[in-house]
Amino acid sequence: MACRCCSEGRRHSSILYSILRSQEERAVPAAGPAPRGCPCGSRRRVALRSPQVACKAASAVLVKTLRFVQNVPCFQELPLDEQLLLVRSCWAPLLLLGLAQERVHLETVESAEPSMLQRILTARQHGERPPAPAPAPAPAPGRPHHGPHPPSAGDIQAIKGFLAKCWSLDISTKEYAYLKGTVLFNPDLPGLQCTQYIEGLQREAQEALNEHVRLIHRGDEARFAKLNVVLSLLRSINANVVAELFFRPIIGAVNMDDMLLEMLCAKL
Repeated sequence: MACRCCSEGRRHSSILYSILRSQEERAVPAAGPAPRGCPCGSRRRVALRSPQVACKAASAVLVKTLRFVQNVPCFQELPLDEQLLLVRSCWAPLLLLGLAQERVHLETVESAEPSMLQRILTARQHGERPPAPAPAPAPAPGRPHHGPHPPSAGDIQAIKGFLAKCWSLDISTKEYAYLKGTVLFNPDLPGLQCTQYIEGLQREAQEALNEHVRLIHRGDEARFAKLNVVLSLLRSINANVVAELFFRPIIGAVNMDDMLLEMLCAKL
């Protein structure tokens, strides 16, 4: 039996109207690319310099992001389990787009965690067996696992690089909205029932973005491709890293599935 969202006629442009309805236009200054570090440095553990401030800002952006999602009529027409599946898979890239739009800057410091070499030397000094590295399996980019994954310098560099790319492009409110629509309506998730409907919504968001770029940025034929590079950068950032960075310092071990379900069902 087809779900209601697949069987009923779609209201064209309702997604785009609702996406744009509560967005505020902000001037975003250009920012240079994130500096490159050596591969060894990218594995250093880092922490937020002011976790209370950064986590409060990220929490506010997450609430605003889920309110934005809930205000999209096409999203509301989906069954609740489909809604939750979409949000669970894309909350992190949507949050990062929101952080870029709100111009939230990240200040970090290197954590005091000893390196593997330091631990080996310390163990030898005390006549102990050197600790063996135990790499954890990497979780899928869209779904965080529930074990700790302390952010490394490389993780933070990827997030800062993404933010810098957004700011260098001076992305407008409408462009952010269409990018969020593209991220939200991902038809490739396992378990989705309304795949054709969701695929159509994603295609509609991409077409609207392309049309907007052609009208507003006529002299920049590569801008549409540059905006899609932003989406490719998002795919390289692990959702569990985002959870550990912004939420664990304040509320401890985070079960994002439970938190998202609670927030999605609440009237934000």
